[in-house]
Amino acid sequence: MWDHEIRAMASSHAIVASSVFMATVLPAVLVQGFSVYGTHLLWLYSVAGAVAVVNIAVFWLLGISQPTKKHTLTYKMSRLVRSCLYCLLSCLFFHTVVVLYGAPILESALETFSLAVLLTTLTTLRCLCVLGPNIQARIRVFSRHGAMSVWDTSLQITVACTVVGAWLGAFPIPLDWDRPWQVWPVSCSLGAVIGFLTGLVAAPSWIHWHRKHLTYKSK
Repeated sequence: MWDHEIRAMASSHAIVASSVFMATVLPAVLVQGFSVYGTHLLWLYSVAGAVAVVNIAVFWLLGISQPTKKHTLTYKMSRLVRSCLYCLLSCLFFHTVVVLYGAPILESALETFSLAVLLTTLTTLRCLCVLGPNIQARIRVFSRHGAMSVWDTSLQITVACTVVGAWLGAFPIPLDWDRPWQVWPVSCSLGAVIGFLTGLVAAPSWIHWHRKHLTYKSK
């Protein structure tokens, strides 16, 4: 059951994962002095931009997002504006949470907000691609037993892995090792990306091995 969707998911996740690789390798070839540590913000926005473009393209081509009942230009523009607003609010939310967890408030505000942009791209934007600008659907998916499809389950896994990865990435920062990857927010950004990639691999694998035990309610 759902073998076709699982294969489509695995293929789309492989494409998204490859965008992270390309966003790291291509700038290193084309931009002099580019490195994950030395020009970290440039790498961060390179990854965020690549993942955003590929996510939107892949989910649009697969037709995963929930169908809309209205097809007027006004309604489509309204959805676009709401999606952009949710992304902005998500950036502010992640920025606030990261500051509450101990990030510098003013000294490294740009770095902190850049991490928030990356987290928004890896989590909120992906939710928008699957669920659309629907707060109720997002609350449902991330509630207990709220998934209604394999794509909802995939969202749960990838978002959780990304957030946990960013959180774990903060642990080495206070240690007196004087390493370049301990500069804020390098380790958190790397942790978020590694967690995201882990989620991309884990989601289809977990769903495949548990597909006989998964039951979804009708939408």
